[in-house]
Amino acid sequence: MDTLQWLPVPGVRLAAVKAGIKKPDRLDLVVLELADGAHTAGVFTRNRFCAAPVHVARKHLGSGNPRYLLINTGYANAGTGERGMANCQATCDMLAKAAGCSPEQVLPFSTGVIGEQFPLPPFERGIPRALEALSADSWSDAAHGIMTTDTRAKLASVRLELGHVPVTITGMAKGSGMIKPNMATMLGFVCCDAPVAPALLSAWSAQLADQSFNRISVDGDTSTNDACILVASGAADMDEIVDAADPRAEALFSHLREVYVSLAQAIVRDGEGATKFLEIRVTGAASDADARVVAETVAHSPLVKTALFASDPNWGRILAAVGRAPVTALDVDAVSIRLGDVLIAERGGVADSYREEAGARVMAEQDIVLSIAVGDGNGESIVWTCDFSYDYVRINAEYRT
Repeated sequence: MDTLQWLPVPGVRLAAVKAGIKKPDRLDLVVLELADGAHTAGVFTRNRFCAAPVHVARKHLGSGNPRYLLINTGYANAGTGERGMANCQATCDMLAKAAGCSPEQVLPFSTGVIGEQFPLPPFERGIPRALEALSADSWSDAAHGIMTTDTRAKLASVRLELGHVPVTITGMAKGSGMIKPNMATMLGFVCCDAPVAPALLSAWSAQLADQSFNRISVDGDTSTNDACILVASGAADMDEIVDAADPRAEALFSHLREVYVSLAQAIVRDGEGATKFLEIRVTGAASDADARVVAETVAHSPLVKTALFASDPNWGRILAAVGRAPVTALDVDAVSIRLGDVLIAERGGVADSYREEAGARVMAEQDIVLSIAVGDGNGESIVWTCDFSYDYVRINAEYRT
């Protein structure tokens, strides 16, 4: 397994087991146990064909404070109708009975093939084993246990002090393909031991997803199963942070954002078949929303992404993507584009100073920054994406084989 840097979070225990849900001899069932009194918030996919676990998790999250998170790989349990809903609820019932809590205190999450029913016997076998194996030190196993086409697990941790009290934040995420943000885009679980009031935690959950997972794209497809959960276990010995005016709130939010962004960027770097990481910075727009539209239009362009794979400084593809961005107004003469430190376009065309060899030098790098100025407005945005390689087609063509 990969060597990953992570820190245990007081008030959170995890386990990952080989339940044989779809494939033998792989970690495929993960359980997180949250301390009594922990607060939980989350954001979920806006795909209208959202999976059964999304429906159930939303409902249970609104019923009180969850005690357990149940995650399976292999089957997404999406597009599975009433039987899929019943199966999802059955897994919550199994865990609740084994753990001694109510089914409403279990949040289910699934990832894998859409449209196929998952078998219940592996859950019956795996859940008791997972409960027996719960440990504060199982973050690495859990991060591996939620993977599908990911090539590596994704974990991030930070530690800080709030009023001389140590606080730990650790998160894990999975995602490699079907990545296009529309709230959060993948499965993500971030936990801290600071006590945070439910209303503030809920507001932070949406804001953090918007500043991280909502800024990434691998292939422009929004999953049926996307979810990102934020947990405050409350195990740290301090008074509860009730609102953003609390002097401790800014520092905690900033470090939470650091973990969220690290996980989001790790997903892009592990995009299916990805060989390049591209940060797109748009400035000078009429609004932040317009800047984001421009950035996402470039990020989703197959022509830009294939040029990126080929290390081809085909700036015309970038210019064309900017030009078709659905914003209310765009003065092409005010647009300038930089590839790394190289000015490639300005005033509606190629820059006089541009040389192909300079553009090729930047495009050959693994990490690239593309800066696009579209005027003199105050709107700005950042989006992270990757290239399209031959392997992206192969991975998705062979996904069910």
